[in-house]
Amino acid sequence: MTRGTIMLLAALAAGPATAEGKSYDVPSGQPVSLLEAIWEDGAAAPLRLRFLAPRIAQADGGITFAEAESDLAHLCKTVALPLIAEAGRTPARVIVSLSDRAVPHGQADPEATQFFEAFRPEDGRCIWEAF
Repeated sequence: MTRGTIMLLAALAAGPATAEGKSYDVPSGQPVSLLEAIWEDGAAAPLRLRFLAPRIAQADGGITFAEAESDLAHLCKTVALPLIAEAGRTPARVIVSLSDRAVPHGQADPEATQFFEAFRPEDGRCIWEAF
């Protein structure tokens, strides 16, 4: 287990608000739950928050990227920032992703719908950054 994984597990154990599988309210109203939070090691390493959002895959009446964009920013603010404060370490970036199905980190699934955004945590805010 890496130091980053140990720190994440300690942070998750300390605060049930960031436990995997927990549901979160988001501006679009879609159901969103945390799949996993990954602290990567290294000076420029990000914190990755991966969420399950089944409604982004629906063709008719599904959540579009334009609608989910505010969800991504909201999750950075309400999940990542408290986790960062709890862990006492600031990642260079926070990557927030929504996926219509559980896809293992780093693996491709051409059938999956996934939305990603990157943010820079600074002064208690999530500042959007283009990939």
